[in-house]
Amino acid sequence: MITDTHSHIFWKNFDEDRAQVIERAREAGVARMLVVGTDLETSRQCFDLCEGQAGLFPTAGIHPHDAQDVGDEVLGQIEELCRTQACVAVGETGLDYFKEYSPRVDQRRLFRWHLQLARELDKPVIVHCRDAHQDTVALLNEARGVRGVMHCYTMGVEELQPYLDLGLYISFSGVVTYPKNEANREAAAKVPKDRLLVETDCPFLAPQSQRGRRNEPALVAETLKRVAEIRGAALEELALATSENAARLFGLD
Repeated sequence: MITDTHSHIFWKNFDEDRAQVIERAREAGVARMLVVGTDLETSRQCFDLCEGQAGLFPTAGIHPHDAQDVGDEVLGQIEELCRTQACVAVGETGLDYFKEYSPRVDQRRLFRWHLQLARELDKPVIVHCRDAHQDTVALLNEARGVRGVMHCYTMGVEELQPYLDLGLYISFSGVVTYPKNEANREAAAKVPKDRLLVETDCPFLAPQSQRGRRNEPALVAETLKRVAEIRGAALEELALATSENAARLFGLD
């Protein structure tokens, strides 16, 4: 069994073949997929998509790209979704200072809000971090004790330890397969086995063999294989370990 801990298969470029995408994932051994919301509309889409679908699990949150001017009404509706039994995590949330589509003050405000909600609900938080390592660590330190995952970890060993010290899980995407990303591979070798996860972040960041094309959950198997090679582990062993880690963190069946 393989678990894709971060997918966006509600995305419009899956509209024509979404059922086939899910079937291809299952044929590739990807038995469970988290479907991660990035704003109110897509969070609702996640719940609609996962309803009645074995092995699909929804989340709800506001991505830092969409943090600008989000008010109490929207946050209240996100909270309602997060409070449902079906919701396995709060987020995606976090900080993105690379593209900075939303002002940093709004990003930090919403990140704090998600962290507080995750604590209240005792649910894990899904953290996005791009070019915002120091502020991400600072805000996570404010919320010590909150469970969660650093999704699509693209940094190296130097940045890794603060997240491990906070008890977070570390998830690797297709980025770890890219030839010039040795620092990320070094980090993949260092993460403790019981904190390791894999994901696609599809439709983005396809692994090297499909780079530049649409990513989909079946391709997480290639990322898992590369991480197993990096760690000198058997593929089946790491598939089981990462799936057990996902089950433990997100409370999956």
